[in-house]
Amino acid sequence: MDLGIAGKVALVTAASKGLGFGVAQALAREGAKVAITSRSRERIDAAAATIGAVGFTHDARDVDAGQELVHDVEARLGPIEILVTNSGGPPANPDALAFERNDWQAAYETLVLAQITLIRAVMPGMRERGWGRVLSLSSTMAREPGPVLVLSSGHRAGLLAALKVIARQVAADGVTVNSLLPGLIATDRVIELGSGSPDRVAEIPAKRLGTVVEFAAAAAFLCSAQASYVTGTALRVDGGATRSV
Repeated sequence: MDLGIAGKVALVTAASKGLGFGVAQALAREGAKVAITSRSRERIDAAAATIGAVGFTHDARDVDAGQELVHDVEARLGPIEILVTNSGGPPANPDALAFERNDWQAAYETLVLAQITLIRAVMPGMRERGWGRVLSLSSTMAREPGPVLVLSSGHRAGLLAALKVIARQVAADGVTVNSLLPGLIATDRVIELGSGSPDRVAEIPAKRLGTVVEFAAAAAFLCSAQASYVTGTALRVDGGATRSV
C-alpha cells in the first residue's frame, strides 16, 4: 500500500534505537524526509546514516529546547508535516509512594510538557497548510496502569486525555492527533525491566513479544494520507494483553 507520505517532512524524537528508530525507519522507507533526535551525537549520526535520515541532537526531557529543535529541522528540511513524539520512560519502583516531588516533576516534563511543547510548535503550520499528522508513542500503561510504573502510568494517561481534546479542535483543519500504545515489544527497555521473561510472555494471548517492525507498521499507517479519518485514537499494539475494553 502506498501510504501517500513520500516527500513529507517527519520529525521523530528519541529515535536512535528502539521504537523511535523503528518508526523513523518505516517512514523513511515510505519516502518521507525524516529527522531523528537523540541526546548523543554519535548515536544519532549512526542511526541516521543507517536509514537515510538527518540527525539532530536533542534531549527529549528539555522542555525549553523544543521550539529550537523545530526551527532547526524546518530550516534544514522544510515545514514539519509529521511529528512523532517519543521519549524514554521514567524509573520503575514497586512502591508507588517512594518517588519524591522532583521525580514526579521530571516525569511530567518528559512525558507531558515536552511533547505538548513540540506539538504547539508545529501545529500552526499544519493547520495553515491543511495537512498534518501528530503521533504520540505512549504505552498500554496509559490505559491499564502497571504496578511498578506509577510515574509512567499517571503521566501517560494525562497526556492521552490532553491529546484527545487537541485532536477534536484541529480535526477540521486536516490534522490528525493519535497515540500508539505498545505492550511488550522486544526492545532494550523491556529487557531491562525484566518484562521479557518467560512468565510474562506466557501471560500475553499472542504468547510472544511483539516486534519493532510490527509496531512501526501501525505507526506508519497512522501517519499516512489514508488515515485521514482516524484521529483522537489510542491504538494498542500489545498482542491482546490489555484486559480492559
